[in-house]
Amino acid sequence: MTETFIGVIGGSGVYEMDGLEGADWTAVPTPWGAPSDQLLVGRLEGVRIAFLPRHGRGHVHKPTTVPYRANIDALKRLGVSDVIAVSACGSFREEMAPGDFVLVDQFIDRTIHREKSFFGPGCVAHVSLAHPTCPRLADAVEAAARAESIPVHRGGTYLAMEGPQFSTMAESRMYREVWGCDVIGMTNMPEAALAREAELCYCPVAMVTDYDSWHPDHGAVDITAIIATLTGNADKARALIRRLPGLLGPDRAPCPHGCDRALDHAILTAPDRRDPALLAKLDAVAGRVLA
Repeated sequence: MTETFIGVIGGSGVYEMDGLEGADWTAVPTPWGAPSDQLLVGRLEGVRIAFLPRHGRGHVHKPTTVPYRANIDALKRLGVSDVIAVSACGSFREEMAPGDFVLVDQFIDRTIHREKSFFGPGCVAHVSLAHPTCPRLADAVEAAARAESIPVHRGGTYLAMEGPQFSTMAESRMYREVWGCDVIGMTNMPEAALAREAELCYCPVAMVTDYDSWHPDHGAVDITAIIATLTGNADKARALIRRLPGLLGPDRAPCPHGCDRALDHAILTAPDRRDPALLAKLDAVAGRVLA
């Protein structure tokens, strides 16, 4: 058994939470550069928890410039075991309405300008992303959502776009009708892939703010309605997160799906050909298998 330590990646409305004991903003230097911001670390019902503003306080990072590797490394370096990734998204499905939460379990990655791996020349590794999220963690998040009467959909495919512009109508229709995607956003990849490389259990909570441009009524939605939905989603996200310590408990057994052992057979570079400089940067992410 190890200690449960929950990491929450999300916006300002999520980390502003009552009942967080001993809360302190903590700087976590990483060999991949600075994370998006300091991390707010404390305890919630006796369980350690860390909040990381994905875009930085004040929303200073656009989706492409979020330091994804530094963010995941910082969480791993702190000792986080389970990551809840909260983000806004658009919906391709009538039944996934604004205000609903979707527990994404698949991704199609259309981003092209982001560093997507901790590994590279001098230490090559390949992890499986066939099932990129953690069902055990999703079970707890789903139970928390239902306990709070939050409309939640278990499973869905997330189209990760580069941004910062939104989709054209033609793209939106293709993602929905041809590719079969359910929601669209700009931040969950390469975040999910990096969490897998870091052997962290990862559960995305995609909070629907609006229907994407495929929807005939999309143009009629004004910014006031979207902001109201965002505010309501943040309230629900806080309520969901408050439930998680009781559901996950203070003690953590190994993940039954192997998320925390993803690197067991992933590293291909022979030990005598590994780059010492890169190995030093991997001390938190891959230290378990490189020791």
